Amino acid sequence: MDKAIERIVIVGGGTAGWLAASLLAASRHAASGRLSVTLIEAPDIPTIGVGEGTWPTMRETLARIGIGEAEFLAACDGSFKQGSRFDGWVTGGADDRYLHPFTPPPAMPTRELLAAWQADAPDLPFAAAMCAQAHVCDLDLAPRQRSMPDYQGAANYAYHLDAGKFAALLASHALQRLGVRHIADHVTGVQRDGDGGIASITTRQHGDIGGDLFIDCSGHAALLIGGHLGVEWIDRSDILFNDRALAAQVPVAPGSPIASQTVATAHAAGWIWDIGLPGRRGIGCVYASRFMDDDAAEATLRAYIARVLPDAPDVPARRLSFPTGHRARFWEGNCVAIGLSAGFIEPLEASAIVMIELSLRALIDNFPARRAAMPIHAERFNELFRYRWDRIVDFLKLHYALSQRPEPYWLAQRDPAHLPSRLVEQLQLWRDQPPSAWDFPRVDEIFSAESHQYILYGMGFPVPTDLAPADHATASLAEIRQRARALAAALPVNRDYLDALQRPTGALAAQ
Repeated sequence: MDKAIERIVIVGGGTAGWLAASLLAASRHAASGRLSVTLIEAPDIPTIGVGEGTWPTMRETLARIGIGEAEFLAACDGSFKQGSRFDGWVTGGADDRYLHPFTPPPAMPTRELLAAWQADAPDLPFAAAMCAQAHVCDLDLAPRQRSMPDYQGAANYAYHLDAGKFAALLASHALQRLGVRHIADHVTGVQRDGDGGIASITTRQHGDIGGDLFIDCSGHAALLIGGHLGVEWIDRSDILFNDRALAAQVPVAPGSPIASQTVATAHAAGWIWDIGLPGRRGIGCVYASRFMDDDAAEATLRAYIARVLPDAPDVPARRLSFPTGHRARFWEGNCVAIGLSAGFIEPLEASAIVMIELSLRALIDNFPARRAAMPIHAERFNELFRYRWDRIVDFLKLHYALSQRPEPYWLAQRDPAHLPSRLVEQLQLWRDQPPSAWDFPRVDEIFSAESHQYILYGMGFPVPTDLAPADHATASLAEIRQRARALAAALPVNRDYLDALQRPTGALAAQ
């Protein structure tokens, strides 16, 4: 069959479904009017709604679909994210913390930068030596001034957000401004075509909904890719042990500081996320059920909240269980799995939403014009995203592999039997040479060599010994310290910036 691809049917809403609908409807392929986008969403199935961290790619995504930055922040109780801070991951001591910022080190040989750091500023943490953003984060500053154009800043940044409100904003935008068709109904079946793909989706009240390309955004249920097409699930829990989480939304007092980064605090059998929004903090305990039971996890979460927010009211915590892994293939026939239907790895480093964005970018930039070309597109897509899932697993495991904590959970995490072979090889190489583009050669690597450097040297990985300082590297690090002071004087604090979005335009005209 060599049919033109004109009808896209998305099964499932939430962040994945409505991002897919918005980006596809806003793409050049839809501009001609020949491409229609229909989203089918069960009216009584709530979304997971706890994915609150994004990557800087979200700025381009929002601009592409036509949502203004102030509108987005106000509608989603949003705040700025400039990286992730890891507390207690190395030894668990009071001073054990490091930052993975979104601003890379200066564009010069890493060996020279490491030599300059060791010679000129050895008392500074690696991130503070390599970018001014570390100081901005320390002071809870926004990465931009209100006078700047949308999505531009003095430092690289992403967002924290309320996932439920974000999905609602995307849905409203897709329906009112982008012409997406919405069907609130239950999927009861799938009709196959003669080529082994999907011809239509059967719904309870609207009958059969035909399409040429189907996007599975049905979450862990994976109605299409798993339920009807039977694509195998690959379990990765032998490497990443965490399989449960307790999520709480804790109100904060008006005027309280809003952190510039996600804070991930290690505990005996996992870690706790802490995400600051204008109206609340999202706090959750991630843990491995084979090392910690639910009651102990609840006590761990409550103790953390009492420590960081001693006056906070008692709030309920939502218990979540999740598989760790991904599909063997993400594009099968004329169906593409995006979001939780494609895979899920613990939320460390916020890979979930960026994988949705990268999947949609790959689909849209290489959109199949005709059905006959789909097998070629599918093969390329599957190869790329298997690579990306493998790299996510490696990168997250790096955070555990370098720990020195003595608890059974942490000892098991760094047991060689549970380490990916590629990561073991790279750690051996990185003792002699720092991570570089030779290690991560793909376009749009989800975690770059620079990201690996922040984790390695933030956690105290040994710096190669045969390093010689270079004057230009030393000067560059001095310029970073000067820029940090300049940004501290020029940027508003997060709370002032975000509170002003609720006041009349011009409230921050001086900033």
